[in-house]
Amino acid sequence: MVKIVHAQTVLTEDELAALKKKCNESSTKEALSMAVQHYLECEYTDLDDKMWTKKLEKVVQKKKQRKV
Repeated sequence: MVKIVHAQTVLTEDELAALKKKCNESSTKEALSMAVQHYLECEYTDLDDKMWTKKLEKVVQKKKQRKV
């Protein structure tokens, strides 16, 4: 069984507007939910060294493609 909790945070109006725009959501609840879900699933949010290794590999690959 999944336990649901209520969580809160403080954001500026500009930050919330930018988040809603980026998520293409008009609802604060949906925009925050989408942002949290992305953070949990995104490979770049791992807090170990793998995160930076993967990101740097992609940057190097893009630079190599531009030179060709």
